[in-house]
Amino acid sequence: MSIKLRLIVMNFLQFFIWGSWLISIGGYLGGTLHFTGAQIGAVFSTLGIASLFMPALMGIVADKWINAERVLGLCHIMGAGLLLWSSAITDPTIFFWVMLLNSMFYMPTIALNNTVSYIILEKKGFDIVKDFPPIRVWGTIGFIAAMWAVDIFGWKSTNMQLIFSSVSALVLGIYAFTMPACPPVQSNKTKSFFATIGLDAFVLFKQRKMFIFFLFAMFLGGALQITNAFGGSFLNSFASTHPDSFGVKHPILLLSISQISETLFILTIPFFLHKFGIKKVMLISIVAWVLRFGLFAIGDPGSGLYLLVLSMIIYGMAFDFFNISGSLFVEKESPANIRASAQGLFMFMTNGIGAMCGGYGAGLVVDYFTKNGVTDWQSTWFTFAGYALILAIIFPLVFKYKHVPELKVKDVGH
Repeated sequence: MSIKLRLIVMNFLQFFIWGSWLISIGGYLGGTLHFTGAQIGAVFSTLGIASLFMPALMGIVADKWINAERVLGLCHIMGAGLLLWSSAITDPTIFFWVMLLNSMFYMPTIALNNTVSYIILEKKGFDIVKDFPPIRVWGTIGFIAAMWAVDIFGWKSTNMQLIFSSVSALVLGIYAFTMPACPPVQSNKTKSFFATIGLDAFVLFKQRKMFIFFLFAMFLGGALQITNAFGGSFLNSFASTHPDSFGVKHPILLLSISQISETLFILTIPFFLHKFGIKKVMLISIVAWVLRFGLFAIGDPGSGLYLLVLSMIIYGMAFDFFNISGSLFVEKESPANIRASAQGLFMFMTNGIGAMCGGYGAGLVVDYFTKNGVTDWQSTWFTFAGYALILAIIFPLVFKYKHVPELKVKDVGH
């Protein structure tokens, strides 16, 4: 098996594990275990809590003491056990803590997977910028494949999705140990823990434009997991009015259009950045979030199915345009000596603080609009759309940044 094919398998399994439960777990927790909106939101907030510190800790371990591929394997094996444990839990408090532990082992593997891929490709003489993206796209394909499997096998409302994910994690955990060695790099240059997690980049907050950018990065980070957490429950709510519709019978397949769209919109990023610049592209992303939630509010699996499909397609723009353009902005505006730390700060604000607050906040909104076990989803989605709309109105007024015509398409790879 060629090294590229081996890396494709690794990237495929990396996100196959996540796709096995991330999109469908909300429907299982709300519909089968009858968790409240706040309790479901708390489960999704574990991703943000874990992202605050665990990727940095595991990164230090891989940098200083243990081969990166072994740290990757150990994390997945630990995650496999925790996912299996979570499949037998019905108490919301215990479920939260077990999933927090799982997130603490899974979230670092996203960066570790990239690190192992980079090291191996570099050792084998490949061009990372050119050869890694076609390998990484198989991760998204793996995520989609897992979603489809869970839906087709009828596991979207059962604990089998967690068992399925657990088995996948165990397979990747063992597989990771077979990858070429990625030993720690010995260096005389010391790097503090605060530098590793990006805290030395807080000096950027002294610049008004950077302070505003990171603030909005946090606010937008709160929107990232909302539809992942409650999309399944929303579609399941139509079971009594549209029992035979595709969206009710196969909600995960319908939601997977979002991930398919994500793989397509990423290809349009170079054109939009070169044509409109970072500020406008980010504004397009925020407006796309307004449409994403607004179309959920007025759509349904029956005559309004096309509105839901359109929302799924728009998700690719909302997600990709913010993440890629934001990362590029940080790369371009940060001093060379803290660029890596600045990228860490960007992830800290979005996937850490933003996702954590967004998970809790979204759960409270759902609970507010839930009476006697029935959720007013239209009001719920309009509330989320209103939140994004406020950001869309304020952002261009306070974020001052001019498009640089010299920005080249090739720069998107940074």
